[in-house]
Amino acid sequence: MKNSIKVERAKKDLTQADLAEKVGVSRQTINSIEKGRFVPSTILALKMAEVFKTSVHEIFSLEEVDWQG
Repeated sequence: MKNSIKVERAKKDLTQADLAEKVGVSRQTINSIEKGRFVPSTILALKMAEVFKTSVHEIFSLEEVDWQG
């Protein structure tokens, strides 16, 4: 799954630590999500969308490999 968290953070002038605090996770979790090593829960994705004032679909998108079982 691709994401634009780094871009969205830059638009809001937020560090990984700032975003982590706002959504209630560690900075390492934000880093792992940005690098594609961790897929967030639906609740966490919705929290991030709220912080960025956008939709989950604007932040996260499926890649071809995600459709393969």
